[in-house]
Amino acid sequence: MRLLIHAGAGTLPPEQATSSGAAAARSGLRAALAAGSAILASGGPAADAVVAAVQVLEDDPAFNAGRGACLTRAGTVELDAAWMDGASGRCGAVAGITRLRSPVVAARLIAERSGHVLMAGQGAEAWCLEAGAIAVDPAWFITPSAEAELVRWRAEEAGRSGTVGAVALDVHGHLAAATSTGGLAGKRPGRIGDSPLIGCGTYADEHAAISATGTGEGFIAAVFAHSVATAIAHGAAPEQACTDGLALVTRRLARARGGAIVLAADGRWAIRWTSSDMARGHWSPSGSGLALRGDEHLTD
Repeated sequence: MRLLIHAGAGTLPPEQATSSGAAAARSGLRAALAAGSAILASGGPAADAVVAAVQVLEDDPAFNAGRGACLTRAGTVELDAAWMDGASGRCGAVAGITRLRSPVVAARLIAERSGHVLMAGQGAEAWCLEAGAIAVDPAWFITPSAEAELVRWRAEEAGRSGTVGAVALDVHGHLAAATSTGGLAGKRPGRIGDSPLIGCGTYADEHAAISATGTGEGFIAAVFAHSVATAIAHGAAPEQACTDGLALVTRRLARARGGAIVLAADGRWAIRWTSSDMARGHWSPSGSGLALRGDEHLTD
């Protein structure tokens, strides 16, 4: 059994540079690991564990997903998410969501009940609400730190990106992956990145599970997650497959930076990034660890 999580690659937001902000972010990572690992430790499926972990991160305003997500240049929140069960091949995703509290839950609902894979905007929201998703006022997602980030973006045309995600291997040897994001600060309304695109930012099959974070356009062009899974299926170690995949992302788009968590069916795993930092965590029955910055070891 194993669980990996991430909470975004790239320059950490200013709030996490303070001791209190860093402590809050670490607390959020720890809570996500606890939620997902509790399911795995009790014999539950990886497909449930990744949703539980990502839901915690979506509700935590320290991260760019759900509440606290980056704002578009219009000052609104548009959320994307995906979920994939490697054992069954079922997958689902949502894009451009503005009023569903948990996009990752909506993605799973689509996978299991809609007959579709990807749904977007108001149509996705209407169907998911009928299927039991929870609605909130769009203003609930907007936080002062996200508003401050948009101000910085307007001044510099550069701002925070980031994503949250989880991959898991359960006691039955099944894999799953989930990813959720608010996208890029200052993105154009309607922009969709790699997170909800199966095979780009999110993927799981019988060989590997992958969740990515970073410059989505590069990960889309590289079909990153599927490329990594295919390499592992052909015998590559997770570390090499992830490193090669990230190199391909940069070849496809020179400015693209990011990272990924990768978990193979035999329990081998890798966390790699080309950005300055990557918030991440790991759990197995033998121990756990987390880190906020790129130069930190996974320690708790």
